[in-house]
Order: sequence, then structure tokens, then C-alpha cells
Amino acid sequence: MDNPPSATLLPPPWEVLVLVAHYLDPKTLAIASCVSNSWSSSMSSDHLWIPFLTAHFPSLSNLPSSSADAVSCRRLFGIGHSAVKRRRKNPTKLKLSLADLVFAVSISSADSSVFSVTKSGESLVMDPPGVFRFDVGFGSDGAAVEESVKEVKITWNVILKGWREVFTMMSCKGKINFVAGAEGWFSKELPAPGCCSSAVGSAVVADMNVGLMCGEKRSNGKVKVNKVSVGILSVVDWRYISVQDGLRYLQHFLPT
Repeated sequence: MDNPPSATLLPPPWEVLVLVAHYLDPKTLAIASCVSNSWSSSMSSDHLWIPFLTAHFPSLSNLPSSSADAVSCRRLFGIGHSAVKRRRKNPTKLKLSLADLVFAVSISSADSSVFSVTKSGESLVMDPPGVFRFDVGFGSDGAAVEESVKEVKITWNVILKGWREVFTMMSCKGKINFVAGAEGWFSKELPAPGCCSSAVGSAVVADMNVGLMCGEKRSNGKVKVNKVSVGILSVVDWRYISVQDGLRYLQHFLPT
């Protein structure tokens, strides 16, 4: 007996595809849209993608658009998803350690050198533990200075041991009121890693705090540098970054 002729398979109506699509997740919808033109049209409908867009990327769902530059919800979801993946990239492999570094800090005025110190990374005092903020100088290391308001030049260099590379974290001028118990704060915006121009901003700043104490002979009207702390501060949440993140930042400029 002859076999019956095979039935011609017709594509399902788009209404059925859309009905099924309501039960699919974004990844499956994207895969299904590659089957054929009709599937692509059905699976790319804005009314399917707007719930995902609103749930995952509400800021993109509220973007203003005109008839001339309207972007589909599926496309906006894809843009948002790609941006998240880029942010989630594995951090740069850490090759630099504190033991590879030397911190050189100096504070000078027009008439004298107020404070100058060079310290190796392993001898730095971390304050507080776990973050990239270090004490680099204490009382006896600093020169006594007459009480007054002085304009000073602040310099902080990070050196790769053996003077193989040097990166200037801070070089700026400012004023310090040399009075016992006072503090001086300085900050300098740092370039973005891999940036070709220092004019391009970043999300971190070099930070320095100078603390003062009474000199040994208060009658002479002199004060002494009591504490100098340096660190890298995130301007996003105004917190010091971790030691690991600080080292990852520096290795862009101090390749080992």
C-alpha cells in the first residue's frame, strides 16, 4: 500500500507564537527570534520586551524618544545587558605588591623644608586596616615650624623599587595654618587608568592629611608635623578604596 503523501507543515500563526512568547525569558526570546523572519517579528515585539526592560533597566525604559530615533525595547534591553557584562568583567590580575613600592612625600615652603620622608611599602602603617590609606610620617620625623599660615608645595611620588618607574600621585600648592592641633587636607584628581590625557577625569583622587602638634619648646612658638597620611579616595562614595584596588590602579602606571 502506498504511503500517504506527507503533509505540508505550515508555520504557526503569529498569534500562537506571541502567546507562547509570554512564557519565555529574555535569553530564550532572543534565541527564538533567530529561527525565521516571522519568529523574529513575533519575538521582538515591544509589548514582550517592555516588562523585562522596565524590571532590569528602568532608566533605559524612560529614555525620551521621537519617531525619528525610536529604539526597540529589545534593542534597549540588549544595550543594558551588554553594559552590565562589561562592568562585571574580572578585575585586572594583580601583579604589584606593597613590597614593590616606595612612597616619597615632601612638604616645603618658600623658606624651608617642612617635612620630607621616603618609606618602603612594607614599612607603611595602614590606617585603617584593609584600605589604601597609610601613615608615612610621625612627630620626630618632621621639622619644627614657626606658627604661621604658610603656602606650601605638596609632593607625593610612588616609586617602583630600583627607580624603574615613578608615578606622581600629587604635586600641588596650598596653605597650612601651622597651629598646634590643626590639620591640613589636600587632594588631587587622578587620571583614569589607560588614559592618554591628564585632562580626562577619573573617579578617584589622591588624598593627604597633615596633622600638627606642639614643638618641644612651646615658648618658641613652634609646632611640629605630627602625622602625614596619604591615600586614594573614591569620589563615588567618598570612601578610601581597598589596598588591592589601589595596587591595581597603580600597576597601570608602574608596570612590573
